[in-house]
Amino acid sequence: MPTRRRFVSLAAASAAAAALPLKSQTPAAHPALQLGLIVSAGSDPETAIRKVHSLGIPTCQVGVSAFDAGMPARLRAALDQYKIEATSLVSGGPGPEVYDFYKGPLTIGLVPREYRDARIAQIKKTSDFAKQCGVPAVQTHCGFIPENPNDPIYKEAVEAIRTVADYCRRNGQNFRCETGQETPIALYRAIRDVGLDNVGVNFDAANLILYGKANPVDALDILGPLVQGVHAKDGLYPTGPRELGREVPIGQGKVNFPALIKRLREVGYRGPLTIEREISGAKQAEDIRASKAFLENLI
Repeated sequence: MPTRRRFVSLAAASAAAAALPLKSQTPAAHPALQLGLIVSAGSDPETAIRKVHSLGIPTCQVGVSAFDAGMPARLRAALDQYKIEATSLVSGGPGPEVYDFYKGPLTIGLVPREYRDARIAQIKKTSDFAKQCGVPAVQTHCGFIPENPNDPIYKEAVEAIRTVADYCRRNGQNFRCETGQETPIALYRAIRDVGLDNVGVNFDAANLILYGKANPVDALDILGPLVQGVHAKDGLYPTGPRELGREVPIGQGKVNFPALIKRLREVGYRGPLTIEREISGAKQAEDIRASKAFLENLI
């Protein structure tokens, strides 16, 4: 016989299950996931989108930093010409962003007070840009969100995220916080404290490893319902106290992609796996092609 506590727990679990949408209880056959590629529009979006098309990849995330009057129309024209779907625009800066454990907390995202106002303004510009060219989401790194919800910086970060997310919401967009600098539970807590229905996660599988924050498959137990985008990237855990772990080609790091894709489907994710390889030159193109073949074999 179960104890009273166990009985109450079982009853609550049954009630919660009954309240779930039917599709969550009886999932249909898993459709094939699409692939994507993250690219920078720079000042020449046509070249960036042509690169996606040439690789036979149907979707992309686009980094934007130029906001001149003609850019949204040029990006939209390139997307239409090559029949590529842009799933989000990526906002970063202005100001320095140092990706390590010492200067990172002082420079990355919306957490540092010194750069916060300028970055809020930048995300708003990105949101307006996205509205003009019909892209449904904006995303960024929010920074090293404190684990302690009583920390004043935590409360300020939540308010900053709420400010930009509300702006995106009024422009008809989702706002995505990219995983990396914070633990999954800290990010989950912050999104819940923001309290808006358009805030979700761009789930970068490798970043959770590079920052030593979580195993990405396990992290989906916490963040799964919030995932709106995925970066397909691989890496190794940190081996020293100052530097992040090392990014490596997909299939050569600690991300268990077969288990990750299986878990993404279980939590209901049906969006793209957006390939990201943070190097440049011929090796980047070679690794992207290899990543495409690796992931296509799995999906």
